Amino acid sequence: MTPIETVRLSEKAKIQLITMKRRTGIANWNVLCRWAFCLSINQPTRPPEEVIPSDSSVEMTWKTFTGGAEEVYWGLLLIRAEENAVPQKKEALAHYFRLHLHRGISYLTGANGPTDLPQFIHLALTKKRG
Repeated sequence: MTPIETVRLSEKAKIQLITMKRRTGIANWNVLCRWAFCLSINQPTRPPEEVIPSDSSVEMTWKTFTGGAEEVYWGLLLIRAEENAVPQKKEALAHYFRLHLHRGISYLTGANGPTDLPQFIHLALTKKRG
């Protein structure tokens, strides 16, 4: 069982995802969020520590976020948390997840982020954790 029941986004992340929806044609928040999380979790560095507000109207259940692959995403988070010496406690893991999710969303919409669906898909084919 995961300590993450509901995934809530910041207003900044919501605006960034609206941009990605427009660029890629991907209509669902959860799909974009999964890509963002995987993009961040694949980076060799730990996401920077920050306070991320839950100030947008975008929220989804953990099951919706994972698309039915709860154990896969939870396992990815636990592996990275262990590598980064994150305490295996509910609050710490939930915060660590939010750091990865929001960093990934920022990467997607940053200067080097994809500007269309083919570039978006290309991310999955070229990025390797190193």
